[in-house]
Amino acid sequence: MKLLNFAIIKLTLCLVAGIIIGTLFNVSLNLSLELTVGFIFLLFIVLLLSKNQFQKTIWFGILAFITTFFVGILTYNFHKQTNFKTHYTHSVRENNRIKTITFKVTEVLKSGNYYDKYIVDILKINQVSTSGKTLLNLQKDSTQTSLNVDDVLVTTSGLKDLIHPLNPNQFDYKNYLEKQHIYHQIFTEYRFLLYAKSSTKTIFGIAADLRKTINNKLKTYHFKPDELALINALLLGQRQDISADIYNSYTKAGAIHILAVSGLHVGIILLLLNFVFKPIEYLKHGKTIKIILVLLCLWCFAIIAGLSASVTRAVTMFSIVAIGMNLKRPTNIYNTLAISMFLLLLLKPMFLFDVGFQMSYLAVIAIVTIQPMLVKLWTPKWKLQTLFWDVFTVTLAAQFGIIPISLYYFHQFPGLFFVSNLVIIPVLGVILGLGIIIIVLALTHLLPQWLADIYGFIISIMNDFVRWIAQQERFLFKDIAFNMLQVVTAYLVIIGLVAVFKKINFQRLSFLLIAILLFQSVLIFGKYHNKTNEFIIFHKSRYSLIGNKTDAKLTIASNFDSLAQKTDNIIKNYKVGNAITKVDIDTLKSVYQIGTKHLLVIDSFGIYNIKTFKPDYVLLTNTPKINLSRLIDSLKPSMIIADGSNYKSYLKRWESTCIKQKIPFYQTSKKGAFIFKYETY
Repeated sequence: MKLLNFAIIKLTLCLVAGIIIGTLFNVSLNLSLELTVGFIFLLFIVLLLSKNQFQKTIWFGILAFITTFFVGILTYNFHKQTNFKTHYTHSVRENNRIKTITFKVTEVLKSGNYYDKYIVDILKINQVSTSGKTLLNLQKDSTQTSLNVDDVLVTTSGLKDLIHPLNPNQFDYKNYLEKQHIYHQIFTEYRFLLYAKSSTKTIFGIAADLRKTINNKLKTYHFKPDELALINALLLGQRQDISADIYNSYTKAGAIHILAVSGLHVGIILLLLNFVFKPIEYLKHGKTIKIILVLLCLWCFAIIAGLSASVTRAVTMFSIVAIGMNLKRPTNIYNTLAISMFLLLLLKPMFLFDVGFQMSYLAVIAIVTIQPMLVKLWTPKWKLQTLFWDVFTVTLAAQFGIIPISLYYFHQFPGLFFVSNLVIIPVLGVILGLGIIIIVLALTHLLPQWLADIYGFIISIMNDFVRWIAQQERFLFKDIAFNMLQVVTAYLVIIGLVAVFKKINFQRLSFLLIAILLFQSVLIFGKYHNKTNEFIIFHKSRYSLIGNKTDAKLTIASNFDSLAQKTDNIIKNYKVGNAITKVDIDTLKSVYQIGTKHLLVIDSFGIYNIKTFKPDYVLLTNTPKINLSRLIDSLKPSMIIADGSNYKSYLKRWESTCIKQKIPFYQTSKKGAFIFKYETY
């Protein structure tokens, strides 16, 4: 049993390694299939040869790990939809002219400022059957009805490529979508869509209809918008209607995990189900019936919640926990976590790159490892003290597990996370338990208004408490620069601290000290590596934005108005991504010296002096009305640059002029920010 516990963890690590290698290197589907089948055959031969031996040979273990590694590569390739001939991208390559696209809506996303967003499955292109997902952007129209899951529609709008981030350190939405096997997007309007007849109804469509029915029933009980949005998030797994104010408040309070159905929610629901079905154990085969009912309820909840990544992994993990609990057999929690991770990655290998997946497992591992040590530090006398002490130690342990990766992804640390969680976690149990009763009563028309009012009041009180915590800005540490090397070495330090805390000896103390030295070395290397100079022309639609980085100092110049300055994240992203410690504001100049090069800026006035000097680069801003051919002949620059402040019609004309003049034309709206690295002389 002990060997099995260690083996599944090692096999899971091999599977993870295989998936990572599969994403980094272009291993063909056929090659990965041949290698996997070959090693499975070798593994079977070694198993037969060692069958009658009392001690297993080391070769069996090595072959098992290598085989699992190649299974990881094969799993990635098998789930990479572009490897199959039916994927729509092959039809696009063979026939670039798209007349019609037939698609089915599979998921409704949170709307943007200008577009309603959906994930759709492409069924046909030009009447040729295809497969594959894409992103549908529909221009908002209050007169039109939103699309529903399982709706089948036809459009004549074409597929557009996803766009890489145009500025440094910006969130890579294209990479994020590609991790979900989405490679294109469609932009159109509701009036240009034609509904197609479809009698098929998937389980996702049935679940969406059920959620819609539940919402319609709850609306009759006069819940406030924020209350209804939270019910949808906590009980139905749908966060689309959560307001920006509520979302930001939970983020700043360190309680954003509450809004996504995860292990915490499913764990509470599992405890409730175990309590409700406890009497069934007294029947003949009661334990088996109870396990089946618990698992059915958990997976019905997962389906109703849309089978999102967080819901699926949480229900998978707690399904294995539920089986162990109800069979009354001793289980190793690390073994349980490894099994659930192994199964999830076999079914959905791209979960590995999901932030929620990473944080969820790191938090649970930290809780089961660190919390038992923390809880022994103090033994409360009263039950209420014990409850709050347990919640506090669980929250603190979870933070140890996710702090490094949280800083890497979100660059902030909520100092009052323990205060918010001490209140929210106990209240969450009440909200989930009572919420299930509220929904059942609402569907059966038996919900009294006074009970709905009490439930709404509890949610409002929790929201108000979170808002109050979020307003304590001095306890929120923002814009923290943290790179991947720092993440790895920080986890080494945490592992060393835990090992020493459990049992101090020379080896563990040495490991901790080496980990601390490595972490310090990474910090020093980061400061040394940051001593570079960059001149950046950022892309900002309708504005000009220039930055000049020298070491850890950034000087920016722009024509932003006050509103644009407050809402813009371009400088913030660059500042955090490059560990900038000081930002100075300057005015836009007409000439910049970049090392040994010179840049001439020509604005809307179109004024420049050909007798002063010959610039190496010319930056066109705010659509200057100039004769570009004459300018090129006069100044003979090595490159023409146009930022996002220029009209599109002018950009097309300037581009064709540069092509004729055989001079490079750099357009930030296509190629992204112009970055020039230089040395100071």
